[in-house]
Amino acid sequence: MAADVWGWPAAATYGEPGQGAFVLVCEHASSFIPPNADDLGLSQKARLSHAAWDIGALDVAMRLSQRLRAPLVAGAVSRLVYDCNRPLEAPDNIPARSEIYDVPGNIDIPQECRQGRYDQIHTPFHDTVTRVMDAAPKDAVLVTIHSFTPVYNGEKRAVEIGFLSHSDRRLAQACVTHERERGRFLADLDEPYSASDGVTYTLQKHGDARGIANVMIEVRNDLIDTTMKAQTVADHLAGTLITAKRALSAREQGQ
Repeated sequence: MAADVWGWPAAATYGEPGQGAFVLVCEHASSFIPPNADDLGLSQKARLSHAAWDIGALDVAMRLSQRLRAPLVAGAVSRLVYDCNRPLEAPDNIPARSEIYDVPGNIDIPQECRQGRYDQIHTPFHDTVTRVMDAAPKDAVLVTIHSFTPVYNGEKRAVEIGFLSHSDRRLAQACVTHERERGRFLADLDEPYSASDGVTYTLQKHGDARGIANVMIEVRNDLIDTTMKAQTVADHLAGTLITAKRALSAREQGQ
């Protein structure tokens, strides 16, 4: 498949840059596959499944953007076309199989086509994140929003909300501490994934590299698979993030 068929916007932005103390990113916000990609050979069920996008994550992220007065950068193309949370060298940046689904349009892709998708999807997406981060206040923190399926490869997942980090664990730990105090959701660190699974690329690229606090939030998608449910969870997470950031700031100031 030619490398030039991916000429579609890679990112959508919401909110006003530079307004609040948070910057939000939702890499897997969309299940959109450009029409000239022949649906990557996928069935409709596969195109709408968690393999193609993070179900409910955009609704959570948009509500958080409103509650926190935070700018949001959201992916506008399915991660099956190119996963913007992966670098070019990652073997799963254009998956030929995602859990139970084969992706025929991604099988045996020539290197020039792989590079083309990177150039036309990954690069403009992360350029957008960079511009938003550059405009943010100096004390802003980076938060990426994801969701995960309750059953993966036949195994049930008990955790409801996970807080992940790459190498800077400060904000993730503060979030989990507060979540456990609130007791509403079963929350844990580095679940259902961790940095060793290669899922913290955006945190490293835009958070750790700048020396700013950051966290990746994973929400089990049965908790956010309607707009109303997603907004309820987002309202809860807004409180957690605000409290965790305050606790982190107080600790760093020696209070």
